[in-house]
Amino acid sequence: MRHTPTYVLTDPDEVKRLIRENPWATIVSNTATGLVASHYPVVLEETGAGVISVVSHVGRPDEKLHELGEHEILMIVQGPHGYVSPSWYGNGEFVPTWNHVTAHLYGTPVILSDAENFEVLDDLVDHFEQQLPEPMSLDLDEEQARRIAKGTVGIRFVVTRFDARLKLSQNKPPEVVDRIVAALETDGPFASPALASEMKRVRGDAPA
Repeated sequence: MRHTPTYVLTDPDEVKRLIRENPWATIVSNTATGLVASHYPVVLEETGAGVISVVSHVGRPDEKLHELGEHEILMIVQGPHGYVSPSWYGNGEFVPTWNHVTAHLYGTPVILSDAENFEVLDDLVDHFEQQLPEPMSLDLDEEQARRIAKGTVGIRFVVTRFDARLKLSQNKPPEVVDRIVAALETDGPFASPALASEMKRVRGDAPA
């Protein structure tokens, strides 16, 4: 990504928050046969300070297509993003931009055992289902769940380095940011309440 100091994100805890709130990742591998990309849910492991670790799974034969465990991969996590019109600035500027929160994570994944993989799948289901009034669980039919799990391969991905950006109009004066946020919160063609919320969080607004 373009290195603009104003937008560079270096805090591991902020990257963890991004993963926690946006658990859908793109996995990119540079393999012997060329580039391969896949998309899978991920769950952040609550590890020690400064350590970013996620667990996930891929459907067979993606583990072979990606040559997982044999080399470094890139995992991309994308947060809120959206178009920002210069008409919102109110100061005569005419060049638009695109605000976004993005992290590129690098590391070599470790292949999990079948038992570890099932535990990860079980945790992943529970992680998302817990928000529902009547959550489902693999425990409802563990035997069937274990048969289905054989079609997947679990991975643990410890991040060795990351390159992240938090581009949320930090280069604009407060009154312009206010107008951008207000426009994103309307029902217009480029409305994005999630992006507006992220902009307010970054500038330190108290939660509503």
